[in-house]
Amino acid sequence: MTRPPLVGRTAVVAGASRGIGLAIAEELRSAGAHVVRLARSLADGESERRTDLRCDVTRPEDVRRASRRVLKAHGAPDILVNSAGTFLLKALAETTPVEFAAELATNVVGPFVVLRAFLPAMIERGSGLVVTIGSIADHRGFPGNAAYAAGKFGARGLHEVLSAELAGTGIRASLVSPGPTDTALWDSVDPDERPGFTKRKQMLRAEDVAEAVLFVATRPERVAIPEFHIVPRL
Repeated sequence: MTRPPLVGRTAVVAGASRGIGLAIAEELRSAGAHVVRLARSLADGESERRTDLRCDVTRPEDVRRASRRVLKAHGAPDILVNSAGTFLLKALAETTPVEFAAELATNVVGPFVVLRAFLPAMIERGSGLVVTIGSIADHRGFPGNAAYAAGKFGARGLHEVLSAELAGTGIRASLVSPGPTDTALWDSVDPDERPGFTKRKQMLRAEDVAEAVLFVATRPERVAIPEFHIVPRL
């Protein structure tokens, strides 16, 4: 019987209560890792190879609390996944400053806060993997994506600086950027009725993104994958 590849590893997944983040958490757990799920909609709890912590990544005090519990119980994570995100589809002129700030808070500030909380222990240990979940919108501009694209381009910039700063530390960083993915975030948009949008049946599935993350996480330590783009075959 083949031993699961992540047995004995700890993975922290931010934004893991639904959609892509949930799929990533389940994929890593199926591969043998103990997975710590962080999300504001979760209640604190424990089960086999899973810890749930209620945590709003836009609130530094929540993240500090979560990191203290994880570091005390499991030490520095072997895998840290920033998957928390929100999706606003509005033209720039129709987007309010409050909406714009809220997108940046979750899609850029949140990952930054999570990194600040967990990265020092990973650097001290000298090993690990940081995965940022981006989007096709982190390298292409689309109409109606003002706030979302700003957030995802910001996440890309954060990843690139992180990669440069981690050189020589033993920690790898990967940006996984999926194309349109069928999750509940599309429920209020109904892309099937919008010209120019990818139809939901043609989109990626959350499990496709999770499998990409597992692939990155199971490469030999001599292998770095700075970016991983996956898109639907249309």
